[in-house]
Amino acid sequence: MADRQLNDYRDMALGLVSTRSFPAIVGTADMMLKSANVSLVGYEKIGSGYCTAIVRGGISDVRLAVDAGTESAEQFGQLICSLVIPRPLANLEAVLPINSRLMQIARGDGISRLSNMAIGLLETRGFPAMVGAADTMLKTAEVQVSAYEKIGNGLCTVIIRGSVADVAMAVEAGMQEAERIGELNAVMVIPRPLDDLEQTLPLASCWIEQPLRLPLTALKVPEKELVELPDLRRLQISGDE
Repeated sequence: MADRQLNDYRDMALGLVSTRSFPAIVGTADMMLKSANVSLVGYEKIGSGYCTAIVRGGISDVRLAVDAGTESAEQFGQLICSLVIPRPLANLEAVLPINSRLMQIARGDGISRLSNMAIGLLETRGFPAMVGAADTMLKTAEVQVSAYEKIGNGLCTVIIRGSVADVAMAVEAGMQEAERIGELNAVMVIPRPLDDLEQTLPLASCWIEQPLRLPLTALKVPEKELVELPDLRRLQISGDE
């Protein structure tokens, strides 16, 4: 059954939209998913900040999705190019990363434990600006850092999760801190991400539900032993004798 469904997916059209920013490509992918009945296969990152969202579906749906994604990327000012292939040949399927999630989709796997949480993405040019922005966002609102992404050309994105209000507040504070430290490149807030989008976003291997508290014993400096020094006067007297 799963093999037949997988073959059905492989017979579907292929749509690609490329931007030069990770928050922009996530926002573009979100718009593509919400505008037509397509499946998000994933992203391809080729360096220098170039990212491509890859979707599959019926030809009419893929065209609608790519048109919506192209318009969205243009609004972000990050569009590079887009493409629709009605039916990719088997050679493309075998070599290119255009079906990496098709088996998972065909089996219906994957329900994110982060569903119903808003997504905030903040991209900087330079790692210190991203770290500073992430720290400020955590201290400003009830959000959690779920992961970060590097796409080359000095661009790195921190990804936070939380309620819509908290994520919006945190991103606004993070923007100011990023600009103070270095260069802010792009931001994105997605209030209600679809499950398809959830499955393609990076997630840190350790998702901290509570603030990390280091045991005090691990930080305790061992006490130095006091050594009793000899009485020099007594040594001198003993020497005279």
